[in-house]
Amino acid sequence: MAQTKINANGIEIGVIGGTEPDDSYISLTDIAKYKNSEDPRMVITNWMSSYSTIDFLAVWEEIHNSNDFNRLEFQSVRNERGRLIMTPKQWIERMQAKGIISKAGKYGGTYAHSDIAFEFASWISPEFKLYIIKDYQRLKKDEAERKAIGWDEKRALSKLNYHIHTDAVQTYLITDELTNEEKTYKFANEADLLNVALFGKRARDWRKDHPDEAKKGENIRDYASAEELIVLINLENFNAEWISQGLSQQERLQKLRSVAYKQTEILKNNAAKRKLGNTNPNLLKGGDKDAD
Repeated sequence: MAQTKINANGIEIGVIGGTEPDDSYISLTDIAKYKNSEDPRMVITNWMSSYSTIDFLAVWEEIHNSNDFNRLEFQSVRNERGRLIMTPKQWIERMQAKGIISKAGKYGGTYAHSDIAFEFASWISPEFKLYIIKDYQRLKKDEAERKAIGWDEKRALSKLNYHIHTDAVQTYLITDELTNEEKTYKFANEADLLNVALFGKRARDWRKDHPDEAKKGENIRDYASAEELIVLINLENFNAEWISQGLSQQERLQKLRSVAYKQTEILKNNAAKRKLGNTNPNLLKGGDKDAD
């Protein structure tokens, strides 16, 4: 599962998607670092080694995991004499729990459903919990907006449409005299021409400014708005046509910048009108209303 990040008052906390659209699992390991950056696992174990905590976790499992939750094993643990010691691994395996998960590898650590993560954060610090909730809500809002405007579909379309662009580069700019390294550079250079025209920077400059995202294999286009992705598709088509016409790269860059600016402004203004129209339908008049 892909990981995103929320920022709680300067502290980054990993979030991974659950099986349902509204489900997310938040890194307890990252939250625990707020209390003890050297040994976050001990912080989690201390929290789970409390009867009030496992009672809360049991209620969550009863509600969300009633078919698999091992009630008998829970009662056995609940009735044991002596000090309670419970780790995430023990809880998951003995109770067949789903509210807490342990991950190895790239995004390793202990994660918990947002309901549970917020409870853990309260135990860590009520103030810190509020910062977590605030940015988590921002993340969910961004995800909902992207889904509403079909961002994923537009990103996929831009990737497919890029074949038109690379075909033009292959046909008109790649010659037999070029070495394999020079050919690779030519493709990358033309891709960056679009990045500079639309975003104002090259891919490598973006990676330098965003090292964490670059490590995850993400690039500048993965962070484009829906409007920018639409413009990008158009720029790919324009550049492919101008390559076939023999225009120099400098000439094409000037034209692409002009197109990018004009189209971005049009789409942003139209989006603003639509947003106002959702508040007051009477503000949408004429062509804008017909275009819907």
